[in-house]
Amino acid sequence: MALLEVNNISVYYGMIQALKGITFHVEKGEIVALIGANGAGKTTTLHTVSGLLQPKSGEVRYKDVDITKIPGHRIVSMGMAHVPEGRRVFPDLTVEQNLRLGAYTRKDKAEIESTLETVYQRFPRLKERTRQVAGTLSGGEQQMLAMGRALMSHPDIILMDEPSMGLSPLLVGEIFDIIEAVHEDGVTVLLVEQNAKKALAIANRAYVLETGRITMEGTGRELLDNDDIRRAYLGDA
Repeated sequence: MALLEVNNISVYYGMIQALKGITFHVEKGEIVALIGANGAGKTTTLHTVSGLLQPKSGEVRYKDVDITKIPGHRIVSMGMAHVPEGRRVFPDLTVEQNLRLGAYTRKDKAEIESTLETVYQRFPRLKERTRQVAGTLSGGEQQMLAMGRALMSHPDIILMDEPSMGLSPLLVGEIFDIIEAVHEDGVTVLLVEQNAKKALAIANRAYVLETGRITMEGTGRELLDNDDIRRAYLGDA
């Protein structure tokens, strides 16, 4: 039984079909990447998995429970966290207030404090800026804050949407190091990422999305070595 199963989901925006019957799965302990061009349906896929969108047809199962019609806030309490594209931090709240909001579904105060300390160890820059208003952080720091906020819910799986977008090459490397460290701590990762080379380099498995359909799948290494993928997504002639 996979931790996450997406079975033949179709999603529409009005009359436009964004996802056309896609099926994939994520096993516990994996990093699985979704790659594809802009508009391929990657973000729509994550929104559907995390309950922000409902499919017209198909099924999403998490921990062998049908979550297709369960609202997003309840899915968070089941152990799924979502780091959205564009970071979406609360700009007028402090770093610590943003982080604590990530634990809003939890009641165990002592464990929340313990998780907060763990997040600060993972992101020392956030510890230095505990009282700083989030809107004044750099892009890289806001991305770290969004990731830290997701980890505050103590997830079993974390969905990450374009975590490297808009960051300098140095910060991109740092963000991917953090993703790998989070994974090594036992968190399963479903990763949508424009930097296909970086994503495939850390992924156990990956799927290619093209205009709402999955057109290819394989291990990260298999797709890195595939000539068609190299030409289309990795900038190799």
